[in-house]
Amino acid sequence: MPDRSYPATIAVAVDHELVIRKSRFLAHVAPVTSSEHADEVVAAVKRQYWDARHNCSAQVTGILGDRARSSDDGEPSGTAGIPMLEVLRRRELTDVVAVVTRYFGGVKLGAGGLVRAYSSTVSEALDRASLVDRRMLAQITLAVPHSDAGRFDNLLRGWTAKHDAVLGDPQYQQQAVFEVWSPADAVAALTAEVAAASGGAVTASPTGITRVVDVPR
Repeated sequence: MPDRSYPATIAVAVDHELVIRKSRFLAHVAPVTSSEHADEVVAAVKRQYWDARHNCSAQVTGILGDRARSSDDGEPSGTAGIPMLEVLRRRELTDVVAVVTRYFGGVKLGAGGLVRAYSSTVSEALDRASLVDRRMLAQITLAVPHSDAGRFDNLLRGWTAKHDAVLGDPQYQQQAVFEVWSPADAVAALTAEVAAASGGAVTASPTGITRVVDVPR
């Protein structure tokens, strides 16, 4: 299994406002699933704040954060979109878009002031965001009688919380089938805990499937 780190993302959208020398800077930072989704978020903000002078944006997408775009939307080149993008890069985030709407207050900020304003608005918005880590995890499944489903649900919820793992939605068939996404080095511990809890009657079976999974902090 690859041993590498992946950029994090945010759990839900956050909004934040700064007022700097009478100009209002409104940040909307949202998780997205693709660059197309990010473009839709930008378009929605522009529709909402149609009367604003600028709706500048930056986005990073892709599981490795390998796709990025930004827009100054009429601000002097390099004073808005790129500084916003640099904030996302420094925070090591992906699948996220930031849009900062500016209502001009009549006082010019200068290039340096604009860079600080746009980057600070995004940075302070992200300070309020709930982050989601991404890790390569292995899939483990186990089937238990319906009469034991509640007990194993509690056991697995407790175990995943302690091991940076994720519990999937159970499937209720002839038996209750649970799905756990676990770090590779914790699979043996899960197998042993399930065996001990069931007196050996239930087996936690790795499926051989791995994928990058969101793990809330």
